[in-house]
Amino acid sequence: MSKIIKVALAGAGAFGIKHLDGIQNIDGVEVVSLVSRDLEKTKEVAARYGIKHVTTELADSLALPEVDAVILCTPTQMHAAQSIACLKAGKHVQVEIPLADTLHGALEVAAMQEQTGLVAMCGHTRRFNPSHQYVHRQIAAGKFNIQQMDVQTYFFRRTNMNALGQARSWTDHLLWHHAAHTVDLFAYQCGSPIVKANAVQGPIHPVLGIAMDMSIQLKAANGAICTLSLSFNNDGPLGTFFRYIGDTATYIARYDDLFTAKEEKIDVSQVDVSMNGIELQDREFFAAIREGRAPNSSVAQLLPCYQVLHDLEQQLLS
Repeated sequence: MSKIIKVALAGAGAFGIKHLDGIQNIDGVEVVSLVSRDLEKTKEVAARYGIKHVTTELADSLALPEVDAVILCTPTQMHAAQSIACLKAGKHVQVEIPLADTLHGALEVAAMQEQTGLVAMCGHTRRFNPSHQYVHRQIAAGKFNIQQMDVQTYFFRRTNMNALGQARSWTDHLLWHHAAHTVDLFAYQCGSPIVKANAVQGPIHPVLGIAMDMSIQLKAANGAICTLSLSFNNDGPLGTFFRYIGDTATYIARYDDLFTAKEEKIDVSQVDVSMNGIELQDREFFAAIREGRAPNSSVAQLLPCYQVLHDLEQQLLS
């Protein structure tokens, strides 16, 4: 494929805008349709990025014959059904994490991808962050082996707000969204499947209906372990912080930055063509479309992660 890839983007909130910013740096790609629930706000965002087609209905964008691919930055609960709708419409699809909020939903998306042969990818961004790519390359070169990962995912969301501090129309989830990043990354970096997983959670929020605190333990087949702490009650610092404890070094990863255990910054600026994980994720999506191949973070690759999340949910419900 040498022509311009024309994209519809659904969800003009915090992450939708991150994708729009990243796509501006990618040659041969044009966002031609923007979908979001608030028409006036969507028109404002579309005007900033020169997007001509604006709608509140995904079906309107899927009906456009010029649309080759769709990026979904919509509420978690809609991800599986919308991904399937995109594939049925003959569009390649990238859906933001998580692929689904049930194992059944994830399996249905994977089945539809196999049936259509289209590119279907989920935004497990940690695979693409330069910081984590650096560690991955050290492991691949035989210079570093993970003994333990210690991960903290901390936010302050006692009210239902998004990353921009705006009221959210849907409820986020520590397990199916935030833990998905680490469950997948741990197995991906170890190159070894997760064979044991345990979880406990704190009280259920009386309004949001979700646990605000959670602790997860993982063990890979190669013996590496992972401890993950998650909270919506933590009043700073906010974000996800990864400590890789290995046989030859200790690395601390904070989004696209990487440090030694002594807080010495490691230069990862040459790891990839950008320092922006979201942009790199989008570049992989479009490259896979052009090259007719499965992308890194394809839905098929991610099914083991969603199996683990399902098993953990069953533990928490028992």
